[in-house]
Amino acid sequence: MGIRITSWNVNGIRNPFGYQPWRETRTFESMFDILEADIVVMQELKIQRKDLRDDMVLVPGWDVYFSLPKHKKGYSGVAIYTRNSVCAPIRAEEGITGCLTPPGSTIAFRDLPEDQQIGGYPQAGQLPGDIDDVALDSEGRCVILEFPAFVIIGTYSPANSDGTRDDFKVGYLDAIDVRIRNLIAMGKQVVLTGDLNVVRDVIDTAGLYERLRKEGMTLDDYFTMPSRRIFTQLVIGAKVRGGRDDGREKPVLWDLGRHFHPDRQGMYTCWDTKKNSRPGNFGSRIDYVLCSNGMKDWFADSNIQEGLMGSDHCPVFAVMKDIVSIDGKDVHLRDIMNPAGTFENGRRLQEWSPKNLLPLSAKLIAEFDRRQSIKDMFFKKPAPSASSQALPLTNSSAEVAMPEHLPPTPVQVPNPTPVQVPNPTPALDYAEASSAVPRAASGALKRTPSGSVTPQKPAKKTKAALTKETSGKGQKSLMGFFKPKTTPADSALANLTTSRAEEIATSPPPSSAMSEFDEQPQQKVSPKHGGPTIPPSPERVIDQVQSRETWSKLLGKRVVPKCEHGEDCISLVTKKAGFNKGRWFYICPRPIGPSGEKETGTEWRCGTFIWSSDWTSKS
Repeated sequence: MGIRITSWNVNGIRNPFGYQPWRETRTFESMFDILEADIVVMQELKIQRKDLRDDMVLVPGWDVYFSLPKHKKGYSGVAIYTRNSVCAPIRAEEGITGCLTPPGSTIAFRDLPEDQQIGGYPQAGQLPGDIDDVALDSEGRCVILEFPAFVIIGTYSPANSDGTRDDFKVGYLDAIDVRIRNLIAMGKQVVLTGDLNVVRDVIDTAGLYERLRKEGMTLDDYFTMPSRRIFTQLVIGAKVRGGRDDGREKPVLWDLGRHFHPDRQGMYTCWDTKKNSRPGNFGSRIDYVLCSNGMKDWFADSNIQEGLMGSDHCPVFAVMKDIVSIDGKDVHLRDIMNPAGTFENGRRLQEWSPKNLLPLSAKLIAEFDRRQSIKDMFFKKPAPSASSQALPLTNSSAEVAMPEHLPPTPVQVPNPTPVQVPNPTPALDYAEASSAVPRAASGALKRTPSGSVTPQKPAKKTKAALTKETSGKGQKSLMGFFKPKTTPADSALANLTTSRAEEIATSPPPSSAMSEFDEQPQQKVSPKHGGPTIPPSPERVIDQVQSRETWSKLLGKRVVPKCEHGEDCISLVTKKAGFNKGRWFYICPRPIGPSGEKETGTEWRCGTFIWSSDWTSKS
């Protein structure tokens, strides 16, 4: 099978599998197996460098390149993972404009010698003068890798839901457009993939006409927005409204998803989680895999993995063929995806080694450099030494010989009962010898008159000492936090009550129907019969669980309204600015349907809407 490129906005790399019960047992390695990918581009990582963990960087068989935000915390972030056994990039860069610097260098990527740079950087006059290239590349939005066959750009384009970052988003898409066109003009093939946050056509979003009607916009208004115009002028076959801009007279990229599925409806990659619109597939297609015209025929398929949960986006992918045609000659893809001499006719000649790491590789970060994954530590077992094969115990030695590779730490045994070892003793494994000859608490061994080895008995502890040990402060069980504290007076009363109950149980029943414990319910008897009564302790702690149950009984169970389906409604709060902001309301608990509207007589969300202030259990 050919090389597979997968792009996924994970909406937080800490939890790439979402809230599924089995997510805790999964690793990045197993996630890549589920994706069946060889190049994985992730967006919206929402981490900083200090948040990187071993399981993110030291993935067995994979290399990774990050671009993380320089200032904002828990924001943006892009990573590209490459499978070492299949492909190895020859250059790696961070950012789209080339203004950033490689690790450990003060020279920008665009100022490096030509043989060390990917190229295609925007030149003077190609971008509007008010664009700050450093600001564009400081949010962790782009990683670029170059293979001998092509350049891949993994990106997370800015969103603009509230309209406050129009200029920033347009400037970023301008830089992407210029960089791609410059690379293609150099004769290089390009793959662009990631979350571009742009809807390309009417077929790529649900309920567009209804939404435009509510907003008072026309279709031309929607598709002539600056960000959408830049994107549609970049894509081959896209409909451009209002004519083309200077420098964008020719489209240069194929939308592979639409190339293989030109008329497929509902091919969405992102859904609104607040509206629970994914079950009804009311979403938009804003994640893409695009390629330059010269390598369109290298791909065998492109699709979405809509069934893979864990994010508000689903992965998109494209599969490349094993053998591709270049200048009329068929070549193995792996031969041209790796440095010269690595593959020949699809067969590997040189194995991957750490020498292939590029300066931008995360494995060269100081915290991870020259380290192995924990999996490698467990799977590479050291050869056993001769001393660990057998450990003879003879009567000529009072001590057990310890293997050289183990520290001479005494073995602690919970029950230090003397165990006599007969003589002669056959050769035992070290584990058997340790269990057969326990040590005393002090670690010393004592010889018996018969020559056998016996651990020294520990001194017997008095009852007072044991009481002191068991009553000391130690780790308590979870139930201890929910039980009320017991004072000394309460303990004395409990002891007296227990003994008194036993006395009554063995004596004839009283003539009165009321028991002794009911005659004086307000008085507590002291531990010594005839002593003064013990007043209630002022330090008694209220049982919070019992109190909560008591309040529940007083207030009763909360009753929520039913929707048209006869199901309990869910309550939400209004966040939209206006008179009703902060008010709670009830709606149908079901997800929104494909139409995006509240429906009647269907399986999707009905039109039930009740303000919380208007609802009572008698309604």
